[in-house]
Amino acid sequence: MKRDFSLLGNKQFDLLVCGGGIYGAWTAYDAALRGLSVALVEQGDWASATSSASTKLIHGGLRYLESLDFKLVKKALAERQMLLSVAPHRVWPLRFGVPVYADSRVGTLQLKAGLSMYDFLADNPGPDMVHHHFDDKAFAGRFPFLGSDGLKGGFTYADAQTDDARLVLELVSGALAAGAVCVNYCKLTGMIETDGRVSGATVQDQLGHTSAKVSAKQIVNTTGQWTAASEQGRGWCQLDKGVHLVMPALPTDEALLLTAKSDGRVFFMIPWYGMTLLGTTDADYSGDLDHVVVEPKEIAYLLGEANHYLKTAWTEQDVVGSYAGLRVMKHSDKALPSSVSRDWELKTADNGAHYSIGGKITSAREDAACIVNTVCAQLGVATLCATKNRTFPWAPEADYARWFVAASTQATQLGIDLDSAKWLIRRHGKKIGEVFRIIENDPRSAERIVPALPFIYADLLLCARNEMAVHLDDLLRRRMPLLILAKLEESTLRRLAETVAAAMGWNEADVNREIETCRMR
Repeated sequence: MKRDFSLLGNKQFDLLVCGGGIYGAWTAYDAALRGLSVALVEQGDWASATSSASTKLIHGGLRYLESLDFKLVKKALAERQMLLSVAPHRVWPLRFGVPVYADSRVGTLQLKAGLSMYDFLADNPGPDMVHHHFDDKAFAGRFPFLGSDGLKGGFTYADAQTDDARLVLELVSGALAAGAVCVNYCKLTGMIETDGRVSGATVQDQLGHTSAKVSAKQIVNTTGQWTAASEQGRGWCQLDKGVHLVMPALPTDEALLLTAKSDGRVFFMIPWYGMTLLGTTDADYSGDLDHVVVEPKEIAYLLGEANHYLKTAWTEQDVVGSYAGLRVMKHSDKALPSSVSRDWELKTADNGAHYSIGGKITSAREDAACIVNTVCAQLGVATLCATKNRTFPWAPEADYARWFVAASTQATQLGIDLDSAKWLIRRHGKKIGEVFRIIENDPRSAERIVPALPFIYADLLLCARNEMAVHLDDLLRRRMPLLILAKLEESTLRRLAETVAAAMGWNEADVNREIETCRMR
């Protein structure tokens, strides 16, 4: 993956996609596979906003059944099943526990009905993906860290998990391989119109500070929160802030879906890279789009709700990391943000520019197909979508289970511990061979960066050399999420910056500046 700003001004594109999150990545990939000439630009790093601040789930959205949003759930469950099949390295099954207490807002019978409907809407999901009921003793044995006072039993059901930032990165890589021009740190500064219709845009290279005119027959804005904050976008959509905390690991490899005692909202405890994600919140947002921060009251809310269930309470000192993101939702007059529909729609302005509004990471592929269908109709192109049931760019061609065993065996032979090997496979898929070659040249690069987390130096070096990272926080937040999974001392940041300095082309002043930026963030 190589960044080349100069390629943007050399031709007329069929499609310019503005915004390098999950919707922009899927749109560019889909359009490039259909044979369109495509440019994708992102003002920051790939997935640097909402698309790296999700709950890391590929799921149908069990809670949407309460609002009878069956269409949304069925659509998302179909995408979940497809992604599990075509991207087993990128999307993997995750079971969830749902306890039922004497004072639970949703009782056993209602929950049973909901989970049965969830399985039904998934359309024959297979025996490993259906729900199961447990009595109080069996459920307490499965989740021994939960309080048992008033516990009546519980259920488990299945959904799926991903690394959201790497999902976006892989799709950008696929778009590049299909012929798209993809440039991060490239800011849209204006639209160009000819006879009242968009015919291109002006963009600015955020690194070289030069500008270019990009000629394009069609333009799609997948800029998320920046669309919502524009004068036109405010009438279409609204912003909702969600916060997650990174907490110590719990003794389980299953997640939990829980109900907040104070307001009845659903929240999660989810294992991720050996830690626990706790989230999320729901609140209207109208603040600074470039500095979405986690507030003390949001930390207190999540800890308080979690501690209603935990035998051993978490405190603020247990918080390892945190992050906040903004969801874009269709404009609604409903009082509670959590009750606003997460469904998606495409708006087209009078000048012909298209705007993607709302949506979910799970169903972004299908929504992007609708975007490209609209673009193709405008261009008079009849080519059909090629992303459905298509194997992911980094997925191995061989039988996945057999390939996984072979890759894990090779990893351990090179000195990589088993847990790091598992996550390496999930992060890089068939590109893991490139990590192995780094280790063969330097066996010390098989060591973990931080003893408690499954990331090795060879992984970091590969990301620095081949994945279009520009800054240290690109590497340590999105290529591998160390900045939120560990409290990194300045000495550790310096060691990591110096490790990748040659690959990144940094001198000593650059290293110092990159370290300071990471410390601030």
